Amino acid sequence: MDTAETTTQGVKILIVDDHPIVLEGLAQLLSREPDLRVEWRVGGIAEAMAVCRAHRPDFAIVDISLTDGSGLELIRQIHAHTPALPILVMSMHDESLYADRVLRAGAQGYLMKHSAPKHITGAIRTIRAGEIYLSEKMKSAMLDRVLAGGDGGIASAISSLSDHELEIFQLIGSGLKKSEIAARLNRSVNTVEAHRSNIKKKLNVGSSAELARVAFLHTHNQN
Repeated sequence: MDTAETTTQGVKILIVDDHPIVLEGLAQLLSREPDLRVEWRVGGIAEAMAVCRAHRPDFAIVDISLTDGSGLELIRQIHAHTPALPILVMSMHDESLYADRVLRAGAQGYLMKHSAPKHITGAIRTIRAGEIYLSEKMKSAMLDRVLAGGDGGIASAISSLSDHELEIFQLIGSGLKKSEIAARLNRSVNTVEAHRSNIKKKLNVGSSAELARVAFLHTHNQN
């Protein structure tokens, strides 16, 4: 855990990301803003919750993939412990799959990691002002989804996956085998296989090979 002296001025920020380079780069970027101070940089859920219990962050920036679990789970834990703490999710994962989920879990915004630096500070200030931050593309997509209703094909089916199923779906798309997914998520192979079966039913695919193809194409064609 990387902590700094608690200051009395500026927004005290907690960053949770499993990539040290991202932690360092984001901290340097935000340090240019006179009213923003990165006080804590950690890589996982346990460390992040330790900070929340021992200190009082003013703002949290959370990734979806963490060293000891999913950022969605961390968001839920933070929201249960400190519901007033605003959370921005920054991730490489497609916002069309995760934006709605993180908002329902308790976050106030979603930003892709490839976004321009000005969007990061803009997102923080927007959320601090009490508003939700999403890209214009995501706002339009959510509005279209509400207006259109009905069946959105494979995208709609993927959206119907539970959080655990979506996590496993993404790992399948990354080429991991059942045993590797089980080890990564600290679950049994049987549990992973049960989730895979549910995913196949929801996506209406008949074989593990077809599931792997759909997952690969979707994961590698995110935009």
